[in-house]
Amino acid sequence: MSAASLKRGVCVYCGSSLGADPAFAAAADQLGAAIAGMGARLVFGGGERGLMGRVAHAAMAAGGEVVGIIPRFLYEREEATRAWSELIVVENMHQRKQIMFERADAFVALPGGVGTLEELVEQLTWVQLERHRKPVLIADVAGFWRPLLALMAHMRMSEFIRPEFDAHYLVAEKVADVPDMLQRAWTMAAANP
Repeated sequence: MSAASLKRGVCVYCGSSLGADPAFAAAADQLGAAIAGMGARLVFGGGERGLMGRVAHAAMAAGGEVVGIIPRFLYEREEATRAWSELIVVENMHQRKQIMFERADAFVALPGGVGTLEELVEQLTWVQLERHRKPVLIADVAGFWRPLLALMAHMRMSEFIRPEFDAHYLVAEKVADVPDMLQRAWTMAAANP
């Protein structure tokens, strides 16, 4: 087994635009470098634009391995590049998400739009339904995800998310905390198979 195949994959969901707050781009840069620094492989949507491009370029610049997965119809729109360690062009969004899931050992959500939200919520649903135990971490950069976190709390209080079927996730207010939080989650999962 090669050393590359032993690397953990960290799938990052994020926007294909930079967003209004410069803190979002800074967080993407920091997260890409942090993933490379922890010896993990970045798995992401493959695009060159926005936060997606920033997180990938930062990981590459820090000597990391980057795997982009993009559907053919988005290949030109999102300015996908062959600069990544590996670029996988698939036929549709379902294939994209499936390969991202297979290549990932954890999921991190940076700020983004409807697509980012959909990808994050899908992973939370799969955790809730016990389809996987991979950590899902919400990077609450500049309070971006607070409305979603409030909605999740409201769902719990309204008993639509019950304790026995909780959607477990981690929340990091600082990107610098992400590597340690993921390492702890992996260690706990290994200790409680």
